[in-house]
Amino acid sequence: MAKIITIVGATGAQGKGVVRAFINNPAYKVRAITRNPSSESGQALAAQGAEVVSADLNDLASLKAAFAGSHIIFGVTNFFEPFIAHQSPDKAMEVEVQQGINLAQAAAATSTLEHYIWSTLPNAKAISAGKYLVPHFEGKNRIDAYIRDNEPDLLKKTTFFWVTWYHANYTFPMFTPYFIGTAGKYIQLANYAPETPIQTIGDVSLNVGAFAKAVVEQPGKTTGGAVVLASSEGHQAGEMLQMWARAQGTKAQFVRVSGEAFREVWPLWAEEMGVMMEFWDEYREKSWTQPGGEKVLTKEDLGVTEFQALEEAYKGLAL
Repeated sequence: MAKIITIVGATGAQGKGVVRAFINNPAYKVRAITRNPSSESGQALAAQGAEVVSADLNDLASLKAAFAGSHIIFGVTNFFEPFIAHQSPDKAMEVEVQQGINLAQAAAATSTLEHYIWSTLPNAKAISAGKYLVPHFEGKNRIDAYIRDNEPDLLKKTTFFWVTWYHANYTFPMFTPYFIGTAGKYIQLANYAPETPIQTIGDVSLNVGAFAKAVVEQPGKTTGGAVVLASSEGHQAGEMLQMWARAQGTKAQFVRVSGEAFREVWPLWAEEMGVMMEFWDEYREKSWTQPGGEKVLTKEDLGVTEFQALEEAYKGLAL
């Protein structure tokens, strides 16, 4: 009998990748969760063979109904939707935390559940002893804490799944390289050093599925609150810009500016993405660790080897 794998946010970047990993595998039945099954993307999922079900992360009852009978659930929230809507990191965290708790409660109420994969991020605040609070990390960390403190049975079935930098992050204004005609090249302004290491998943909709599949197929290793780092490559920030330039057949220069100048240009986003980059710049490789030093499972630990390369992904990225 095929196991039902229910994928939240199935039309989003991560969700698409997870759907792709399981949709043609007869051992699994894909249930795709979206707010609007009749949308073009929802209909496309149905055409691929997915069961497309409507649910809203703000509605606990709808999630419980959508999860019924599931053996595996992939849960994800989108911090940036309320962040953009409310123009407030605090409000976005408030919305995201409640959505994540709703997901956890609905998953905990699913009697058939064997495995809960929760897409989250490292605890920057704990790693930095309170120096850096990255809003789109912090909201997820509060959901992590809820699961650990309030859902012991769910925790036994949970994988904390850290998805790293998307290649498409260059479409965010504060990361976009801008063409300067008089210089004849693109300039990327940054409040961090070019040597800042960045772990990346590349094209998330292509590469994240390999990690999700490995997590599902190795539950003895990945459940019980284990942490998985979904990273296909690691590069310095300056090197990454040059990869983009080569892929696009152009020239680019990394230009570091002060934190104050960065905040003057992008005042709201500086308190979100800008803080993340300052955290990565200072804490480097420690940024993707657990505060207590517990093991983080990597691609090597899980035997994940097949990815699209980041530079190849950059060839198709339109800015």
